[in-house]
Amino acid sequence: MSILEELQWRGLLADCTDPVALAKRFVEGPITVYCGFDPTADSLHVGSMVPLLTLRRFQLQGHHPIALAGGATGSIGDPSGKTQERQLLTREVLAGNIAGVKTQLKKLLDFDTKTNPAQLLDNISWTEPMSYLDFLRDIGKHFSVNQMVGKESVRARMEDREAGISYTEFSYMLLQAFDFYVLCRDYLCELQIGGTDQWGNITAGIDLTRRKLGRTVYGLTLPLITKSDGTKFGKTESGTVWLDARRTSVYKFYQFWIRTDDRDVIRYLNYFTFLSQDEISALQAQHSENAGARAAHKALARAVTDLVHGPDATAEAVRASDILFGGELSGISENIFNEIVGEVPTKDLEKSQLVLARRDNREKTMVPLEGVDRAVLEMLNTIQKALYDRALEFREKHTYRVDDYGKFPEILDGEGGFLWSHWCGSGECEEQVKDETKATIRNIPRDSQPEEGKCIKCGERSERRVIFARAY
Repeated sequence: MSILEELQWRGLLADCTDPVALAKRFVEGPITVYCGFDPTADSLHVGSMVPLLTLRRFQLQGHHPIALAGGATGSIGDPSGKTQERQLLTREVLAGNIAGVKTQLKKLLDFDTKTNPAQLLDNISWTEPMSYLDFLRDIGKHFSVNQMVGKESVRARMEDREAGISYTEFSYMLLQAFDFYVLCRDYLCELQIGGTDQWGNITAGIDLTRRKLGRTVYGLTLPLITKSDGTKFGKTESGTVWLDARRTSVYKFYQFWIRTDDRDVIRYLNYFTFLSQDEISALQAQHSENAGARAAHKALARAVTDLVHGPDATAEAVRASDILFGGELSGISENIFNEIVGEVPTKDLEKSQLVLARRDNREKTMVPLEGVDRAVLEMLNTIQKALYDRALEFREKHTYRVDDYGKFPEILDGEGGFLWSHWCGSGECEEQVKDETKATIRNIPRDSQPEEGKCIKCGERSERRVIFARAY
């Protein structure tokens, strides 16, 4: 299967300047292909992954990929797809952003293979040495303003009387076209890829290369990623989903993919993974038969997290997800544990609402004693899914442990917490524990360690367990 055929079945081929000629060129042998990434932040985001992974697809088929960090173009700002002028970045910020982006580019492309290693370049290296006058004379003279204003990225801004477009951003097209010309001249690059919003910039580079070098080069665009619910791809309630774990934790990155809309999951498997057509077809069949099993979602989340963060980090993110649905906590890192805590729903309650409830072992749920508040019961049922019969230690001011045997946990000085223990069920013992829960908890010695399965009051054998609660 050729690279064009692969892009076609994956739904990644939006447009091409000359698909027939490009297909013939591929038959002749490997081609050098490039894609640019402007360093508008110190990390790429998930929206940047489609062109980056497409470069990797080219490399896997024997072609020569160039990842271009836009040290020059990033200092100007691409008006494509933007309704307002970008904020210009200082040289110091740009340098830091480029360093971060380069690290991520190196993780997703193979720079060490001996056959067709990827190259990482920065367009500042050929743009900065050129004077403004030389650029106008040697490059600017090949561009017609009439043609430039007809490009979608420019025309849309010019039609907006309030926003308009500055001369700085108007010139961006020339800089990107200059990149393609230099890459063709010095690195024999024949193909540029990018999102559909880059069509005008790509064709400008093709025209410049033909005029300056007399060579035929090609452009290929990839679809901009959409979501079926109409919201913007790559955004969550907490903001952009970044590839850098310092900006978006591995756990949250994994969760972003696992929560993909059912209507989008197969399409995203095509876009963002290297699973074969047969593998994706099998997942599609499973998804159609039983979407609730979320086999496709799990495959997507694992594959993408593996690519960006590695298998070890993925395994930890998977464990964290499993814990929320009853998995074991042992061995989980503190960072991941804190991420899990942030996912657990919370509810504020008045002190007067905190009452006693017991666990029904047969029903595996909390059932109320007489007079229990239903809001508290709902909260306790949520808590027990994650905490029941598991050793936990919260390293904050108000900390407590719940061990496997329901022994008394350690409670540091504070205003609240939950206690698990045993109660035989007799009326006399019940009255003692119900009289004043808060006082009962405070009166329990810290070193008290009743035997497993013994009532905390009379010591009789009991399989029932009790939650004591007090407010923070």
